[in-house]
Amino acid sequence: MTTRAEIEEAVIAILAQELLLPPGEISPDARIDDLGLDSLGKVEAIFALEERFGIAIPFNANEPDLPEFDFATVQQIVDGVERLIAQSAE
Repeated sequence: MTTRAEIEEAVIAILAQELLLPPGEISPDARIDDLGLDSLGKVEAIFALEERFGIAIPFNANEPDLPEFDFATVQQIVDGVERLIAQSAE
C-alpha cells in the first residue's frame, strides 16, 4: 500500500524533474501554472506518474484546461493519484 506521503513525495520529485528544480522548491500547495509547467511538461509528468504508480490518468492533451484529472495544484494531483491507486486496487 502506497501512503499519501509517498505519493506526495513522488509527485513532487516528478514535477521537480520536469521543471529542473530541486524538490525542496516545490511546496505541496503550489499551483502548477505558477510553477511554470507548460503543456508538454504536464503530459510528460502524467506519463511519469502513470509509470511510477501503474495507473491510467484520464487527461485530454487537446483540452489540458478541462481535465477529468485535476492538475491545478500539487495537492490535487496527489489526491487524484491516491484515488486512482485505490480504484485500481478494487
